[in-house]
Amino acid sequence: MELKRLGHKLTVCKVSGVTDIDLQADFYFIGKTDEELSLVCKTEDTPENALAREDGWRGFRIQGELDFALIGILAKLSGILAAHKIGIFAVSTYNTDYILVKEENFARALSILASEGYTVS
Repeated sequence: MELKRLGHKLTVCKVSGVTDIDLQADFYFIGKTDEELSLVCKTEDTPENALAREDGWRGFRIQGELDFALIGILAKLSGILAAHKIGIFAVSTYNTDYILVKEENFARALSILASEGYTVS
């Protein structure tokens, strides 16, 4: 399975409304529940008026489109990283999964996954 590293630094933040988000940006995830509105975006695209933010994330995605019938892909990746004391922040899209790790763990996480047989590009 191929993992593709993302070339930009990421921020996870909480915003008060969708109008705070630059919807023209080329990369972001929005999550809305009855309790909050969260945003994952390139650090340089973080809204100035974010209610809370955590910088210093890097990420990679599982290449290709994952069939919904596939089971355990994210669990296996997160299990490998957890065994090495690397926490993750996972986000899924229709096509695939994205895994974010803190920047100080990024190179080590990719190295560990490569040693477990994943192709990292």
